[in-house]
Amino acid sequence: MNSNPHKTAGHRRPARVLAASLALTATTLGVVGCDRAAAGTLEGSRLQLPVSGGTAVVDTDSLAVTAHTSGGRQLVLSDGAAGGLGKPGPVTQTADGARWSYPDKSLQVTASSTRGRLRIKLRSDRDGSVNWPVTGTDRAASSVQVPRGEGLDIPVRDTFWNAGPEKGGLAGSTVDMGEALSLPLWGYSMGGAGGNGGIGVSYLTPTDLGTSLRFASTGGRLRTTAQHAFDAGEGTRDYEVSFALTDGDPVAPAADYRSYLAQHGRLGSLRKKIRQHPATGKLLGAFHAYVWGEARTAPGVEELKKLGVDRMWLGYDSGPGPMKAPAVQAAKKAGYLVGPYDTFANGQDPKKADSPTSVWPGRVYPDFCVRKADGTPVTGFGNRGCYLSSRAFEKAEPTKHYLADRTRTMVANGADSYFLDVDATGELFRDHGEGHEMTKAGDRASRLARMVRLSKNLVLGSEGAQAWANKVLAYNHGSGTPVDDGLWGLERDKKTWGGYAPEKAPGAFFKPVQLPARMATAMYDPKYRAPLYETALHGSLVNVERWELSYQKLPAQKTTRALLAMLYNTPLNFVLDGPTLQKDGPELAALQKFFSPLHRAAGTLMTSFRWLTGDRSVQRTVFGKGALTVTANFGSKAHGGLPGGCVDAKLATDQQPRRLCPAKLNG
Repeated sequence: MNSNPHKTAGHRRPARVLAASLALTATTLGVVGCDRAAAGTLEGSRLQLPVSGGTAVVDTDSLAVTAHTSGGRQLVLSDGAAGGLGKPGPVTQTADGARWSYPDKSLQVTASSTRGRLRIKLRSDRDGSVNWPVTGTDRAASSVQVPRGEGLDIPVRDTFWNAGPEKGGLAGSTVDMGEALSLPLWGYSMGGAGGNGGIGVSYLTPTDLGTSLRFASTGGRLRTTAQHAFDAGEGTRDYEVSFALTDGDPVAPAADYRSYLAQHGRLGSLRKKIRQHPATGKLLGAFHAYVWGEARTAPGVEELKKLGVDRMWLGYDSGPGPMKAPAVQAAKKAGYLVGPYDTFANGQDPKKADSPTSVWPGRVYPDFCVRKADGTPVTGFGNRGCYLSSRAFEKAEPTKHYLADRTRTMVANGADSYFLDVDATGELFRDHGEGHEMTKAGDRASRLARMVRLSKNLVLGSEGAQAWANKVLAYNHGSGTPVDDGLWGLERDKKTWGGYAPEKAPGAFFKPVQLPARMATAMYDPKYRAPLYETALHGSLVNVERWELSYQKLPAQKTTRALLAMLYNTPLNFVLDGPTLQKDGPELAALQKFFSPLHRAAGTLMTSFRWLTGDRSVQRTVFGKGALTVTANFGSKAHGGLPGGCVDAKLATDQQPRRLCPAKLNG
């Protein structure tokens, strides 16, 4: 949005026929019916604990973890902690495992068998760090799953990803589990290309704050090592990792995490959200678009309806000329959702502010600024103003109503949806400001509290929603995109990317861009993509690509993105003004007509995923118990009668598949 203070700032640094069905994945993980504690056995330094699919063995000397599968295989789940831990203290067996310590590191350790998983918890009595688990070291490891955006499945020997970040790869990079990944997990498939051995391992880190994941290329193979910082001030003195044996499916770690969330009461339900707030149901079948100029008027909305578009989410910025009440009413009459863009995260001097969303009453600015330990404010996105403390707002809200008053003003035109920027992302703050001190965990809690209030009356969305926000949000703009870090620099290059002029059609939104080859590979090469986010959260919220990456913005990726959207049962996002509505409207309408019945039928159901060819060019998803089956051919050759560049979708009620070949559409 031209009035959005952070949108092009790039403020984030970080952010086969092999697979069984998803239902089988969940039971293979053993997370069903394995609730009772299971005691282990201790032989010397070897602690053996039962897990679903076999036995896990923890070396209490080093924290190395191996597994013996019920099929007779032996796997290395983690090497010992990098850098060593010192001599362990005595091991005491417990009802469900054991506990011991590493005095040199002031670490207390408990290991247990819980619901079919190996659960290891570390607590430190002093600030420090540990480099563990050390994963991907088993020679059978064939691919690694990483939840960057929607998700990646990367062959460990792949030369592209074994290169450094400057070439688009991962080797040598470190990502913050609580900020740069959309889910707090990673995983490996063992044996054969992409897990053809039928076994794998999932790593979940519920204590994602303070945890990072480092990638290294060793002998041309991608390995990963987690690091956790024990910091009393940040409240991260506890660290937990859960290990689970899987069937090697590329989405198995996400299926494991979905089960984990459900077991702990943290998995949201889109169906439940629709029952509680029926307008949420209008997300099913809807594409998303930010509208400008004539497209945000009543005639513009009616033009969309005339094209045959039966569902849309329409968003608009808060700058000059926001969507007026007649346009909002026209949109609601058409069956669309309408929502303003807003952010509670930025404050500026009201006399100099470049955005209405950065102007607050009284002394919110500068009194609510997040402050560093030395008392200086944390500069806001785009180097403008400051970041505002969610804790300061929460403390003031019962008497001052700053947020409630802001929201009431924003939806006075009748809008029934709301897009609250950055609140659900991983960009959290430690605040030292007097009277509103908070840790990152406290920041997360305050953001959740205000999103809960908003969601009671509005269909709420946010940017790049991480899993901790899945119960409160109905949609997100961002987690569908596996962002390469180079994107931020590209967006700052206004000559290439476009700026915020002209006002009614900013180039940042409307100017087509050719991605550099390495970025195109890292973000959109379908052979590396895996729907981890959808596997975990498809039934909880609607996931969309980043706001600034509209369907028209990247012409070279249009076919791939359309196929991915249909394959994952997720909406495309657009940007529309008067001219583009005329030019691109028919193409949008044709794509939405294909998508709408599929999403209405399966938008609240879960998915399974498989590759149908060795080169991964043909992929298939199944939603629910066969409610919808989608097959996409990303290649150039036909497969089973499906031409390259086309997708077949078959609802349970269909006699024949429905076919879409995006490149043949106008536009």
